[in-house]
Amino acid sequence: MPKFYMCLVAFLLVNITAVHAQSTGSITGQIKLVDGRPFASASVSIIELKKSTLTDEEGKYNFKNLPASTYHILIQVLGAPEQIIETSVISGQITTADFQMPEENVMALQEVTVSGNVNRFSKKESKYVARLPLKNLENPQVYNTVPKEVIIEQSAIDLGSVSKNVPGAGIPMIANQGRVTFRSRGFETEPNARNGVAGAAFSSIDPVNLERVEAIKGPSATLFGASVASSYGGVYNRVTKKPYNDFGGEIAYFGGSYNFNRLTADVNTPVNEDKTALFRLNAATTNQKSFQDLGFTKNISIAPSFSYQITDRLSILLDVEFGQEKGTSVVRFNPFNRSNKTQSIVDIAFPYKRTFMSNDLVYNTQMLNIFGQINYKISEEWTSQTIISRARSTIDGYITAINGLSDTTARVQVITGNTNFIATDIQQNFIGDFKIGKFRNRMVAGLDYYNNYNDFDRLTINSPTFDFINPPANSGANKQMIDNLAESGSGTLRKEKNRDNTYAVYVSDVFNITDRLSTMLSLRVDRYEYLGVYNIATGVTAGGLGANGTSAGPYNQTSLSQKLGAVYEISKDHLSVFTNYMNGFLIKSGQALDGTAFKPEHANQLEFGVKGDVFDHRLVGTISVYDIRVANSLRQDPADTNYSIQDGTQRSKGFEAEFTANPFSGFNVIAGYAYNDSEYTKADATVNGLRPALSGPANTVNLWLSYRIPEGKFQGLGAGFGANYGSMSYVINTQTTKVTIPEYTLLDASLYYDQPKYRISVKVNNLTSEKAWNVRLTPQMPAQFIGSFALKF
Repeated sequence: MPKFYMCLVAFLLVNITAVHAQSTGSITGQIKLVDGRPFASASVSIIELKKSTLTDEEGKYNFKNLPASTYHILIQVLGAPEQIIETSVISGQITTADFQMPEENVMALQEVTVSGNVNRFSKKESKYVARLPLKNLENPQVYNTVPKEVIIEQSAIDLGSVSKNVPGAGIPMIANQGRVTFRSRGFETEPNARNGVAGAAFSSIDPVNLERVEAIKGPSATLFGASVASSYGGVYNRVTKKPYNDFGGEIAYFGGSYNFNRLTADVNTPVNEDKTALFRLNAATTNQKSFQDLGFTKNISIAPSFSYQITDRLSILLDVEFGQEKGTSVVRFNPFNRSNKTQSIVDIAFPYKRTFMSNDLVYNTQMLNIFGQINYKISEEWTSQTIISRARSTIDGYITAINGLSDTTARVQVITGNTNFIATDIQQNFIGDFKIGKFRNRMVAGLDYYNNYNDFDRLTINSPTFDFINPPANSGANKQMIDNLAESGSGTLRKEKNRDNTYAVYVSDVFNITDRLSTMLSLRVDRYEYLGVYNIATGVTAGGLGANGTSAGPYNQTSLSQKLGAVYEISKDHLSVFTNYMNGFLIKSGQALDGTAFKPEHANQLEFGVKGDVFDHRLVGTISVYDIRVANSLRQDPADTNYSIQDGTQRSKGFEAEFTANPFSGFNVIAGYAYNDSEYTKADATVNGLRPALSGPANTVNLWLSYRIPEGKFQGLGAGFGANYGSMSYVINTQTTKVTIPEYTLLDASLYYDQPKYRISVKVNNLTSEKAWNVRLTPQMPAQFIGSFALKF
């Protein structure tokens, strides 16, 4: 009897479901860009039912179980007018409502997944470079992009490997706690912008959650401020992976030389039935030993991301980056700077594979970056964007450097203790696309508040001197030695806190005189408020120091920064010429001998160039010449060496060329060349007229050649070959002492088999085991083999 009732219930449920299905219908469709490519993450709503969803990576959407009726489908895209499609649902049938964008939309273009074999390494469109949706050919500023397609093919496991594809980046400098910096147009530049706003990290940054890296060239303070995010050389912007409307992901393992082990995961899933709430998690853990006699790193990174399309006009995005690392400092050798010689690091003969440290001199870092964004479409012409970014980095333990005391002797400098860096950035932007008469305007107007807070509780200790040419046993430093020296009262204590605030307002307008000729007019006003240094040991708060060492007290500075540009498209959407005049600035504290307070230091860049996207996107490139002039630099006062005067100048000029090409099916090329001529034009007598030390090579070349079989039995099988060249550069460059780094040529190669459900790859970095050093004389790894296997789902 119970079986009879169960069968009866099942029969009734099936029939009720069938009747319900026959009395309702569905709406499905696909949203495409103007060129026919699918548009992912577009907001699609049914006005009458107030139901919403987002398109998947193929641009498709679906509404099920809809009562038979006439409905209006609303398509909302930031930076474009809303579109309404009228459609009818018939019981038991599927209604199709497709739509193709009538005009190109940059906000949509940067969400497009690179597919096929046509120049798959070129992904130039960005909403971050100009802080508004602007195509590369319309943008008067030069920038290079390294998309995830390149990162995956090259098995790029750190930001240094990613930067091999950026002209002029050189060999990255690794700081003593894993932090990485690059060269850009003769200046040091750090990857401290994240999704267009400050996202500093004073520790290692794992690339596991990167969608791409944007290397934005030239002084960029007008739109990015003078915080840690930008330098006179430009901005390195990390664009992170965003959730998408589907379930999928990848788990990968990497193993290689020097006990290299790395595990990564990327998992994405919709959270609700309407697929308007999306979640994505990227994570990685890496363990590696040094190729030198001692040294190791162990780290873990977790990066969740959540997006929610609350209404057809309102959406939010929340990203988090958390990372922890334990390791030993890389070798950073500061050679003797009073040798009165010209010699290279090869001549100095500092051991290439010795660290002069021990594995118990360990640092521990922790990084937490939180990024929140609220987008609200006010009207068809205006969008509100609210951004809150919070970055925290903590460093504990021991960080080291080696300082030369003569041509053959050195000692280890150890900093032990705790350091915290905390930065908060709050922005409110209004982004518009409107017409005044017949003239199109694309504008961003914004307010920016940036707070920086640092505290230091650490001790600097020097080890006994040792001979690095013929080192005796146990030369260098170890934990017991440093701890004993600390207990005996040796070392210099730094126990303080410092704070500063920056308040800024900015506006940038791209004004179309014609559909081919446009100008960019941008201005920023910054009010910098330095709140002083609180010495915990003495209980005294002081400000920036005067040149003679006396306290100058807390102070305020105001600075103006401009960005002007013009673009003319010789061939619409294919070839443009451009020019820009851009500014950057740095805050300078203290006062001159006569009591005059120092002003901000400024750099202005004048640049001319050509951008192209030709042969059906098979060749994309930029060629430019630039001239950067720095003014208001501090230099020693000839009348009194205890003071500085603010009349120093520096010039950095050069030429850059970058191309991505797809000459024939399956074959792709990335190529770049950068020439930089930097000189102190008015500086201290010891360096006046010379190239600044640490400015990197004057000439650099980067190349990556890739071929992947596009069809047939072996489709997905590919190989790549790369080369990076840098000319001689300086570590020390004065009138009397010069220490140089020899030119280098580093060769890489890869072999891979990429299929829809898995990927196998083998990569060799530095094929010939060429000896090379970065600007802080950190020896680079000899040939390194990396194999990987990834499962996709």
